[in-house]
Amino acid sequence: MHIRTDLAEEQAARQSFLPKGASLSNMEWEGAAVSLVSIQDQEAEHILGKPVGEYYTIRCESFCQRSSEKGGKAAAKVLRQLLPQKGTVLAVGLGNAHVTPDSLGPEFAKLLPPTRLVDPEKLQAAGFSDCLPCAVVAPGVAGQTGMDSAEIVLALVRKINPAAVIAVDALAAGEASRLGTTIQICNTGISPGSGVANCRPELSSRTLGIPVIAVGVPTVVDFPMGKASLMVTPREVDAMIQNAAKTLAEAVLQALQPEDSCEILM
Repeated sequence: MHIRTDLAEEQAARQSFLPKGASLSNMEWEGAAVSLVSIQDQEAEHILGKPVGEYYTIRCESFCQRSSEKGGKAAAKVLRQLLPQKGTVLAVGLGNAHVTPDSLGPEFAKLLPPTRLVDPEKLQAAGFSDCLPCAVVAPGVAGQTGMDSAEIVLALVRKINPAAVIAVDALAAGEASRLGTTIQICNTGISPGSGVANCRPELSSRTLGIPVIAVGVPTVVDFPMGKASLMVTPREVDAMIQNAAKTLAEAVLQALQPEDSCEILM
């Protein structure tokens, strides 16, 4: 039975060997183990089932127990490499705030301070004078709004003309050990709901016309049950969501600022 996963590293690990147009490298950043799956051509995209692009995977302490300073700092370093050097960043918290395993995006959006319309003098006084301006939105789900997230985000992109979008969403993993212990960051965008077979229109550079950086943490695992399967989440999912949201909000906040200007406060 096919087990779904949103993690490129898991997809790569399932192959007996990587296709010619893909590579896997491992490193350590800010004390956290980081892997990079790079997919360079259409053949590798077809075999791995992931669009051409770069997929960073950060392993960290379990979010069921605490937020992750090392994981957050590593995520901030990855985001700095992918973000433009100037212009507004639109941060999008995807998911359903009323379904705990799917609420990572909305909880993240509550924690990230929107600075786009803040008086520059106030930003300077707070030490954020060189920070990239940020707008934040949690568009909900189609069942709540009658609109796909992609429709809402596209309208906002046309209105405020951001330089890039950061889309945060809960992911699905193929292995239970990945739940709440993994952050994936990629430059390929995201299709909301894909991990639970409820795929909606994608948020990507192709659909929005600007770079889209997708950030996610696995909160559910595909669990086979004979001819069917269940999506399973840990009993500590409430704590996992809160700690992961805090880690990602701090990571994005740090990435929006000059590299030597602040530290993550966990």
